[in-house]
Amino acid sequence: MEPLCSNFDLLKSSRPTSIPLLSHRFSCFNRGIVKKSSVSLPCASYSHDPNQLQAVKTEAPLPQSNGHDLIKSITKGFVGFVAAATALASVCSDSPAFAESLTVTFPVSRTQEVNTVQRTLVEAWGLIRETFVDPTYNHQDWDLKLQQTMVEMFPLKSADAAYGKIRGMLSTLGDPFTRIVSPKEYQNFRIGSDGNLQGVGLFISVEPKTGHLVVLSCVEGSPAARAGIQEGDELIEINGQGLDGVDSEAAALRLRGHAGTTVTGKDSGSGSSMKEVKLPREYIRLSPMSSTVIPHRTPDGRLTKTGYVKLSTFSQSAATDMKNTIHDMESQGVNSYILDLRNNPGGLVKAGLDVAQIWLEGNETLVNTIDRDGHMSPINMVNGHAVTHDPLIVLVNEGSASASEILAGALHDNGRAILVGHKTFGKGKIQSVTELHDGSALFVTVAKYLSPALHDID
Repeated sequence: MEPLCSNFDLLKSSRPTSIPLLSHRFSCFNRGIVKKSSVSLPCASYSHDPNQLQAVKTEAPLPQSNGHDLIKSITKGFVGFVAAATALASVCSDSPAFAESLTVTFPVSRTQEVNTVQRTLVEAWGLIRETFVDPTYNHQDWDLKLQQTMVEMFPLKSADAAYGKIRGMLSTLGDPFTRIVSPKEYQNFRIGSDGNLQGVGLFISVEPKTGHLVVLSCVEGSPAARAGIQEGDELIEINGQGLDGVDSEAAALRLRGHAGTTVTGKDSGSGSSMKEVKLPREYIRLSPMSSTVIPHRTPDGRLTKTGYVKLSTFSQSAATDMKNTIHDMESQGVNSYILDLRNNPGGLVKAGLDVAQIWLEGNETLVNTIDRDGHMSPINMVNGHAVTHDPLIVLVNEGSASASEILAGALHDNGRAILVGHKTFGKGKIQSVTELHDGSALFVTVAKYLSPALHDID
């Protein structure tokens, strides 16, 4: 997404030693997740001798015969290229379910930067193996997939090409939200905590069914908005380069740049017409929330006030800003509210749950999660106290995604709000984000959402 990349609901981990998962209880006092679960990561130690094979010892629930077959097939293919000496690297698991040991042998790349990405591959593979929401890995042998990708990576000469092999491996999972981003892309993803970015003002996302990059919305007053780019437009090219297979973070990186420079893009609209636009890059100040008080008269002639609040994204400050705004409106005598979530592409899970608590009371269920084993767990408030009990209407449309859908579902299913608008985007998955040893980051779908009334958001 450009200019703000957190278009999906995320749980963040800054180091590759654990992955935070959603807790079962949600505290309204500390506005945080009160319990964390951790999994261990692959801890690969690598030999840089290009004449050695490397071996990874994994705790794997595979039949021994499969493991022997894998080892025989990989070593046979490289017997003429590498010596028989091996260096061991361990991939550790705390789970007692992984009882059998499998040693996987693979060739060390002679290119140093590719060898570094080989280690990243093992880290990514191990994280997927431990946490991916589908324990069948899209009905494929995930251990064999590691072997195949290592073989494909061996002759490569650049890190970019090696990352491409990891992306290819992840694409076989059938989940567009599970992906790896390069160190530079990840740093750009983290930009936005202060809301001051340089770009053209587009929110973009990969459409899951087609894999195409589509526009979710434009920042009001931005270069993209002034150029007439609209929700639903499909991005075809950026600076003459096609976007087939390019994820939203990589596209965002191409769109961003120093204020005063320009970027040329080609997109197709709803009528299948194609146009090329030249956009100046500017400082984009993201205001996640805007509001106004609307005075009007009731049918019997009484003067009343409605508070209108538009939330454009779920940033870290969204709940605090919302709470302060509602308190201010209450002091002005507002007695009904409109919460506008149209074209809000989502953001942080925690921010969406925090906002829900501003409107709800007691120990209500905010959302249900389903883990990789099919276990459903509710996330509940704890002794919640709503800021206001005034009537509430929530506006949604096709651009309302992820955390917006969670919030809308929580307010609707608990009888707190009436929903008005169109069918929402339909993104009901939770990602964890883990920074890997080389500064890249792995996004992994670790759970699915159901609304409090068990409606499937996805």
